[in-house]
Amino acid sequence: MDNIQSHLQDIPSPCYVVEEELLRRNLALIHHVAQESGTEIILAFKAFALWKTFPVFREYISHTTASSLFEARLAFEEFGSRAHTYSPAYIESEFPQILACSKCVTFNSLSQYARFYPSVVRHNSAADELVQVGLRVNPEYSEIETLLYNPCAPGSRFGVLAQDLPDTLPEGIKGFHVHCHCENDSYALERTLKHIEQKFSKWFDQIEWLNLGGGHLLTRKDYDVKHLIGLLKGLRGRYPWLKIILEPGSAFAWQTGPLVASVVDVVTNAGVKTAILDVSFTCHMPDCLEMPYHPAVRGAETIESDNLDDARKGDHIYRLGGNSCLSGDFMGFWKFDHDLQVGERIIFEDMIHYTTVKTTMFNGISHPSIGMLHTDGSFQLLKSFSYEDYRDRMD
Repeated sequence: MDNIQSHLQDIPSPCYVVEEELLRRNLALIHHVAQESGTEIILAFKAFALWKTFPVFREYISHTTASSLFEARLAFEEFGSRAHTYSPAYIESEFPQILACSKCVTFNSLSQYARFYPSVVRHNSAADELVQVGLRVNPEYSEIETLLYNPCAPGSRFGVLAQDLPDTLPEGIKGFHVHCHCENDSYALERTLKHIEQKFSKWFDQIEWLNLGGGHLLTRKDYDVKHLIGLLKGLRGRYPWLKIILEPGSAFAWQTGPLVASVVDVVTNAGVKTAILDVSFTCHMPDCLEMPYHPAVRGAETIESDNLDDARKGDHIYRLGGNSCLSGDFMGFWKFDHDLQVGERIIFEDMIHYTTVKTTMFNGISHPSIGMLHTDGSFQLLKSFSYEDYRDRMD
């Protein structure tokens, strides 16, 4: 019996469960790639920000990346190091605090640079640790197929185009930030690097670091890690003065734990059976609806078709529905080997990355608890949520 099944009696429902053993497996691989390639790999909070797990992370990595003041504060106050910070547009009232929590700040546009760089200069004149300045650039190339996640689509609001950069970079620019991947493999990176170098290498002798952003899913089972290491070594060989940085989010928390839920009712309409759960797709698994994709459910076979007739043909086929009043708060269909019963546990696989950070309390739906299954087999409840958490969001 697997670890989750053997500890179900200890796990409340609903609950996100981080498995420490699986988390350490990913962290060890990421640390290995960083060491072998001579690059730095940092954690992107936008995909994973469970700060009570940071003591484990600090055994393997030193820095994180932030996209807002709150994330920058989390890096500084809870992770214990200043963040690599990028925002599409900094807010003037927040910028002094961001500088206090950041190792570097990356500007999305030349206009943001012009507006905020004087603040960086003033900060650095009095600071013990200088804040470096970077600029996000857009290579106008990405292999992301889902438009919602493509930062390089025509008309994108992200990054400066090569044609808009002056021959001599503005004062203080120490690095370029490029982000154009989403759960891609190393071969997509290889093709992307050709575009990055073609468009921006003429400025590489003016900078000190190159941040290749996130979306490098190097902990996926079929990812060619050796190929990635070779690519990064080759890049460093061509530009030995550049520090190379990667900031994946999903790769750190990929397949590190499930969302445990329970059946609260089974309803039948026009021959379609829906198991209503104590979780919600729109509240607790929003990427399923945004991408969209059908998550794996332990002990069940995913039926790729959404055709209602297909759902009526076999036994033990269920649509899974959330417990909100949103009509579209459902996915389907899955085939089980038995009739589902009220109170039965449903385990959604791989529900830690880009899930725990995107949840809402829409409709007042109870938020899943957060727990950690340690390597010694003990389960620790890290956080549970109450009515006050819901109420105080609108206080």
